[in-house]
Amino acid sequence: MKKVVFILALALVSFSAKAQESGPGNWLIYIGSKQLNEKWNLHHEIQYRNYNAIGDLEQLLIRTGLGYNIGSRSNVLLGYGYINSENFTGNGDDQTTVEEHRIFQQFITKQNIGSVTLQHRYRFEQRFVESDFKTRFRYFLSLNIPFKKESKYYLSAYNEIFLNGESRVFDRNRIYGGLGYKLRKGVKIELGYMSQVFETSSRDQINIITLVNF
Repeated sequence: MKKVVFILALALVSFSAKAQESGPGNWLIYIGSKQLNEKWNLHHEIQYRNYNAIGDLEQLLIRTGLGYNIGSRSNVLLGYGYINSENFTGNGDDQTTVEEHRIFQQFITKQNIGSVTLQHRYRFEQRFVESDFKTRFRYFLSLNIPFKKESKYYLSAYNEIFLNGESRVFDRNRIYGGLGYKLRKGVKIELGYMSQVFETSSRDQINIITLVNF
């Protein structure tokens, strides 16, 4: 446990050092899940992504979906996403707006190793980006590590790889580490740092995340 905490802390320090050079963006994230009954749930999510601290919109992402529980540890979901991106053109300050409509299917399964909770998420996306159609596969592996039994504080980490269905297979990879706090049953907040690596560049973001299950 101490080794895991040390590694995560070291990763956060290295991300912070890199961010001082590159200027990190900021992502404000809300993720909610409404349990409709024993089997069905409604997913809803809003992400407001900024190039800088706040007010310099990079991307607005809205997702929703209907999920179905398979046993107590797995869930399948069919979802829709709307994404509005403000992309820079060339090396100047000019930006262009790009809209995307996205349909996706995902499978989530969880497991425990001692007090550590692992989550695997497999997601397949059909992306309608302006007049283009693209597909993408994503694999997400996360760890939730409580400080101690019954503690409200926990460490959160994940890695997610994105693979395109087109010729350039590698799209990006995200690695994240953060500190979480359980406000009350079903409500958690996290503050963390994410490093995002593309084919020819990279970028870092500070993430402020609210997770609500009700």
